[in-house]
Amino acid sequence: MLKGYRIIDVDGHVQEPADLWEKWIEPEFKDDAPTLVDGRRFYRGQESSYKLSASVRDHFARKTLSTYKEYIDAGWGPESQIKAMDRMGVDVSFLYPTQGLFMWHFRNMDPGTAGAVARAYNNWLYDFCEYQPDRLRPVAGLSLQDPGEAVAELRRTHDELGMTAVYIRPNPVDGRVLSSPDYEELWAECEERNVPIGFHEGAHAPLATAGQDRFETDFALWSCSHPMEQMMAFLALLEGGVLERHPNLRVAFLEAGCGWVPYWLWRLDQRYKNVGFEVEQHVKMKPSDYFRRQCWVALEADEPYLADVIGYIGEDRLLFASDYPHPDHEPDLTEEIVELEGALSKATLKKILEDNPIAFYGDA
Repeated sequence: MLKGYRIIDVDGHVQEPADLWEKWIEPEFKDDAPTLVDGRRFYRGQESSYKLSASVRDHFARKTLSTYKEYIDAGWGPESQIKAMDRMGVDVSFLYPTQGLFMWHFRNMDPGTAGAVARAYNNWLYDFCEYQPDRLRPVAGLSLQDPGEAVAELRRTHDELGMTAVYIRPNPVDGRVLSSPDYEELWAECEERNVPIGFHEGAHAPLATAGQDRFETDFALWSCSHPMEQMMAFLALLEGGVLERHPNLRVAFLEAGCGWVPYWLWRLDQRYKNVGFEVEQHVKMKPSDYFRRQCWVALEADEPYLADVIGYIGEDRLLFASDYPHPDHEPDLTEEIVELEGALSKATLKKILEDNPIAFYGDA
């Protein structure tokens, strides 16, 4: 605990070992799996980090080394993950991938290979979290190239590995947006099993991403991809009727801040007021009402309008994420967040740090 708060990190990250997929993937898929060449991953000629310049790559590497050298030296193992959590004051961390943000998200990836790459990650992550399962909570990654495979992996990780949440990127995969009828069984299965979905973007993935068609720099691509893909993910779930058909489905939008939410909901509510008849078959109430009913969003501690966001969507919709150990976040984020108690009140901060994560993920 930090200053009396039990902190549940809704979006921490592991750093996968370089040889994870060589060691953990099923033998029949090994020859088609993304390969490691000079520290970079390639799949059939595509690099996992699309349009990531050498200068930015080097900058991130230097910053990671200077900030997290102790954990690098420890091999990023589960012991070092717990040590980092202790130093930050984090009690429980729900863990998302780093390389896994990209490894089964190539364009035109073979569906069988994509599924095998995700399974290998999930098996490794389960093993990683067994070091201290009450604090290290694995979030299963699903590949969407084969919707039936995604459902099968949801069932396997839930029933056999005890994973209680899943991670999906918000981007279209093979031309399917999240409202594709091909995913209907997946949403139904998540709702029936009470499994929440964390939507997590990652700039530079070689798949359809906002901004990729017109920008080249990390400055532009990162700025576009994270909030805009989350905005469109919510829109797809809304406009396609996923949220209407599955009122008990829980979804969270991670690592994009929360400032986009009031603007986007206001804009969607306005269009619904004017042309709601276009979508009335799938959208039965205001877009903002769907969000307040079954959506959550992770905030950034230094966003200057948090009180306004809370006033618009309610204090029970916000979550805290450390994003440890990614180079564009600092390890003192927990100090920043607890300092907000004066501006937001202790009761509100407790909701953000403990109550809301439990409401989203379930028992934590």
